[in-house]
Amino acid sequence: MTTTVVPGVADVAAAAERIRPYVRHTPVLRAEVDGRPLVLKLEHLQRTGSFKMRGALNALLTGERPEQVVTASGGNHGIAVATAAAILGVPATVFVPATVPESKARRIEAAGARLVRAGERYAEAAAAAHKAAATPGARYVEAYNDPAVVAGQGTVAAEIVADAPEVDAIAVAVGGGGLAAGVTLGSGGRLTVAVEPERCSCLHQALAAGHPVDAEVNSVAASALGATRVGDVTFGVLSGSSVRSVLVTEAEILAARDRLWDEFRLAVEPAAAVPFAAWLAGAVPGETACILLCGANAEWTP
Repeated sequence: MTTTVVPGVADVAAAAERIRPYVRHTPVLRAEVDGRPLVLKLEHLQRTGSFKMRGALNALLTGERPEQVVTASGGNHGIAVATAAAILGVPATVFVPATVPESKARRIEAAGARLVRAGERYAEAAAAAHKAAATPGARYVEAYNDPAVVAGQGTVAAEIVADAPEVDAIAVAVGGGGLAAGVTLGSGGRLTVAVEPERCSCLHQALAAGHPVDAEVNSVAASALGATRVGDVTFGVLSGSSVRSVLVTEAEILAARDRLWDEFRLAVEPAAAVPFAAWLAGAVPGETACILLCGANAEWTP
């Protein structure tokens, strides 16, 4: 029987030191919206345009450096792995589904990786990538189901706690759960509000079932949140912690995205607006919540 390794708080602290030379300490923006205080973590300003850079770097800086890197991605993770591999001088191959947005595909190639299109869904691209990674000297970098990746993502929460200690809840978008799990570890005991689209909700369904299950993937935010099944590592963290699972509609996501632009001139991809949609709907508790804007890799004009 395989035992799932679950990262801890110390792993997040170690990751922060490991990746510090390569990532940005992204700013927070304090605001008042609809008469309520709010903190926005502007992680969409991170290198590669999303939080994924943190986990990819920590994974590649942990253990022996591989001869080549292989991964599968709906877009943001692939851009991050391609960039992290380039920083370390390691060739990278990124498998993507046919549904990957062209803007993300271009960024993967621009970062220096070889792009391979495989299948219609992320799961099919991942299967092809795992097969390719069987080559000696190659390493497969998981998008979320890896302790080092989760620990790397948790460094964003450590920054929030340091810069905005008044925050009592952190709302994050969920795909495979790597960011939510990392935030839970790095937030100093604050409530994690894990938000998903109604039609892209593998964590919500896993928590209801008591174990990871396959879920539908059909959302405007699917390129970033399109995991069909939450990972064992991420589920191990999230199921054993104080986490609130929230669902939002497609209309709420798009309205939240538009409001971020209209009110703050923050241009983010739909996935990044998912937690803000939950906050606008009153589903994020606390006196002062933080909304983590996770990415901006989309070609969008309001």
